[in-house]
Amino acid sequence: MLNALEVVTTVLVGLMVGVEFCVAFVVNRILGALPADYDQLGRAHGGRMLGALMPFWYIGSLVLAAVWAVAGWHHDGTGLVVTAAGLLILSVVMSLLLLVPINNRGKTWTPENRPEDWKEQMNRWDRWHYVRVAVIVAAFTLLVTALV
Repeated sequence: MLNALEVVTTVLVGLMVGVEFCVAFVVNRILGALPADYDQLGRAHGGRMLGALMPFWYIGSLVLAAVWAVAGWHHDGTGLVVTAAGLLILSVVMSLLLLVPINNRGKTWTPENRPEDWKEQMNRWDRWHYVRVAVIVAAFTLLVTALV
């Protein structure tokens, strides 16, 4: 049973890393190459869509990593899993304090009501998102390492 938990947790975190990596290095670059109205509309839609899904994914990943750490307490690699869970906690805290407030504003914007500094706010979101991606990549790497 522990093996199944380890694999499910690692796959779930790996998929989350893939989605967030794609947002950072593919989707936002595609949107950024579009005229401003389309860039902003695309980001607003993405904020609504992923903003509804990602909280469950982040919290679910964290819960699974915590359960793995507790269930495998006396097994090799537990320290790696605990550290990965700590990094996932950091990613949730970063999200709540730094990224979600910007996302909540941005997902309501239209070309008619967006603030003058909307690009600066999106650039701030992007910078924090790069840091968050690095954090969850590190967590994923630790989980994979704990498997071997």
